[in-house]
Amino acid sequence: MATLMVDYIISLDGYGAGEGWPGFWGMEGPEYLAWLEEEGRQEVVQLMGATTYRLMEGFAGQADDAGSQALNAARKVVFSSTITEPLSWANSELVRGDAVDVVRDMKKNESRPLRTLGSLSLSRSLIAAGLVDRFRVVVFPVITGITGRERIFDGYPDLSLELVASRTFDGRLQLLEYVPTVLDGPPGT
Repeated sequence: MATLMVDYIISLDGYGAGEGWPGFWGMEGPEYLAWLEEEGRQEVVQLMGATTYRLMEGFAGQADDAGSQALNAARKVVFSSTITEPLSWANSELVRGDAVDVVRDMKKNESRPLRTLGSLSLSRSLIAAGLVDRFRVVVFPVITGITGRERIFDGYPDLSLELVASRTFDGRLQLLEYVPTVLDGPPGT
């Protein structure tokens, strides 16, 4: 049985990107990049939606660094009703069915771990369905209040999070890994 991890990088105020900011908010350091490369060597199935597929295929599909090579080699499952086949990014398969049903089945039948790659709407629906085993964020020490784009947690169900791992990279980036539990509402109500 496969496990499913939702994985994000965020600003301290919960954005996934900021207008005009470079990738990783320009704060990637050697420890973090080495960890990303190590993570990229793990055999996982990457789950993504159409927006993430289009973005990642455009630059990872053509890059030659170790992380991109690992992502190019990985199996990628793309959930979309707008993308048409054939998919140009190697090892990508298109799924038009309900993502929750498909991922529930994948968790039962896939031997490799499942991970989301970006894909805010997909991740939100998988969390709401109670399918996520781990929730991991790397918090970058910036606030992108005016320029922030893609608020990560808007529309999420209420969750309690049990911290199971943490790490600091390069003296400034915080990795936090949780086991999430979907709540019916605030505790005590």
